Order: sequence, then structure tokens, then C-alpha cells
Amino acid sequence: MSTASPAASRRGFLLVVLAALCWGTSGVSGSLVARHSDLGPLDIAWHRMAIGALALLLAWSVTRRRTGPVPAVDRGTGVRLLLVGAGLAAYQLAYFAAVATAGVSIATLVALGLAPLLIAVGGTLLGHGRPDRATVLALVAALVGLVLLVGVSAGADTGTTVVLGALMAVGSALGYAVVTLAGGGVPAGIPVTLVGFAGGALLLTPVALAVGLRSTTDPVALGVLLYLGLVPSALAYAMFFSGLRTVPGAVASIVTLLEPLGATALATAFLGERLSPAALAGGVLVLAAVAGLYLHRLRQPVPTAGA
Repeated sequence: MSTASPAASRRGFLLVVLAALCWGTSGVSGSLVARHSDLGPLDIAWHRMAIGALALLLAWSVTRRRTGPVPAVDRGTGVRLLLVGAGLAAYQLAYFAAVATAGVSIATLVALGLAPLLIAVGGTLLGHGRPDRATVLALVAALVGLVLLVGVSAGADTGTTVVLGALMAVGSALGYAVVTLAGGGVPAGIPVTLVGFAGGALLLTPVALAVGLRSTTDPVALGVLLYLGLVPSALAYAMFFSGLRTVPGAVASIVTLLEPLGATALATAFLGERLSPAALAGGVLVLAAVAGLYLHRLRQPVPTAGA
């Protein structure tokens, strides 16, 4: 089995960190769009996927001469790309539906809390090996921190709305797990982010048209939609899939728990969601778990994701 150099491992780790920080703005961005327009979760998810796909297509058309020819896509890679597109579509739609139903905090807690567990189990079932002790310890610490960070700040609200939102967030976690496990094995040179976003947009289009796709002319909503499609979508996922080439999925899923840290901070600042001292302690614990993983990865080369 081939291994990644420490420098490549460090670069991949940092790319996943940057992607997670960008994703942390997604929930608040979706809420702002909903506040300034009549767009629903499906409309927001479709616009995000479509804008991201167009931006990635433009970037690929400009840089493809320098990157060389695209490798041949065999059947296994084709299945992986199809799963990435379907997972992205399901993940985006379910997440924004959960945000609209139960709020940023609950949606992020369930979706991001379940995802590392699903990825660790899925990786083991697919024969990728069990996570090492450092990864398991970081997972436990990060999940405890996540519960403190988001669960406490979410308050004690109960009822059908919260349960429904939590179930939607479970669907989001499943979609994210599929994207991570499938995308990590796509060979270098294949524009997995472009194919994933284009495929996801195509899959969402008939559903959106069937229920009545809506648009908006509100300048604030349009500006936030553009940001949502470019930064936490096209740019963030490009960094994420690039990082997955040297960072195992189980490790990447823990690193992306930085997303709720940013999401909770933004929800507190702009949406009025309460942040308690316990939630602050949870944020510190998440950061400590990610920092510990980073130092651990620096001390040893790691297997490449597609090896």
C-alpha cells in the first residue's frame, strides 16, 4: 500500500480544515436567503448546486490544458461519481430542510454528529480498516464537544418540529457519509467536484420543477445565493476532495466537525441563538480534538485514500 508524504498529509489536512470552516457559513447563509425571499429548502439547495456546478465548469475549462487529459473512467469510478452526485444532492436538500424546520443548531448537531460514526462504520465494512486509537479518541472528544457546543445552545425545545428536523438531519448525515466514502477513492485527474455538483444539480432539477422551482430578485438573497454556490460549495468541496486524497475519510469527518463551531458562532452573532459557557467549552474541546489529530498525522505518513 502506498503512503503519502508528511508534507502531502499536512497539506491535505489543512485543505479539509479550510473546507470545514467554509461550510460553517452554509446554515446561516441558507437562513438569510429564506429571510429575504420566499425560497424553500429545495430552491436553495438547487441554486447552490447549480451555481457551484457552473463555477466549477468555468474553472475546469480554464485550467484543463494545464492539468492534462482526464483519465479514463472505469465502471467502479463511474459508480463512485454517481454516488458522489446523489449524496451531494441528498445532503444539501436534507440539511436545508432540517435548518428550516429545527434551526441551525439542531440540524448541525445531528448531521455532523452522526456523520463521523457513519463514515467510520462504513469504512470498516468496505474493508478500509478500523480507525486507529488516536482517531477513535479524537472522535469521542469531538462528539462530546459537539454536544456541548450545539446541543446546549439549542435549548430544551421538544416536539414534533424538532423530531422532524432531526430526522431530516439524519438523511443529511447519510448523504455526507456517502460523498466522503465514495469521493475518497476517485483517481487523481478526474474532476470529482465538478461531476458531483453537476450530477447533483441534474438529479434535483426534475424534483424542483415538479414542485415548482422558485427564484428571487431580492439583491440580498441573490448575493447570498451567489456566495453559497461559490465559497462553501465550489471552493470548499474542491479543497475537501483534494484533501481526501491523503486524509482518510474517518479523519476528515472528524476535522469537519469544525463546521458546527463556525455555524454556532455565526448563528449566535446573526440569528440570536444563545451560546452558553458550556457551549464555549465544547468548542474548545472540538478544536483540541482536531489539533490532536493534526499533530498525530504529522508524526507518521498515512495511506492514500484511493490506495
